[in-house]
Amino acid sequence: MVRQEFTFRGKTVEELQKLSFAELAQLLPSNERRKINRLTSEEKKFIAKAQSSKKPVKTHLRSMLILPFMVNKTIMIYDGHTYQAVIILPEMIGHRLGEYALTRKKVMHNAPGIGATKSSASLSVK
Repeated sequence: MVRQEFTFRGKTVEELQKLSFAELAQLLPSNERRKINRLTSEEKKFIAKAQSSKKPVKTHLRSMLILPFMVNKTIMIYDGHTYQAVIILPEMIGHRLGEYALTRKKVMHNAPGIGATKSSASLSVK
């Protein structure tokens, strides 16, 4: 089975990486276009650091857009407790970093306690 190359709005990742922010914004939906046009100083610092760094970059910016230059880089995203390493894939372009570092764990229940159900009320206490 031949895997076809990823395209975003008809452009390959290499073509996307050559685009300026203004040109890239025209390809994104309105909310993401607005985000690119209103980058904060922290987000601009993160972009500069992520472009120049070879090592994984740590960040708290969960609302930061995933941009084409981030593809194949590892970004450590803070989930409120620890940093989770996320390798950016081409399919993630246009999404937010926080979507890939979940902040809540799945609830794992054990056996019900004594008195929790009608049948457990009649059990003897050890």
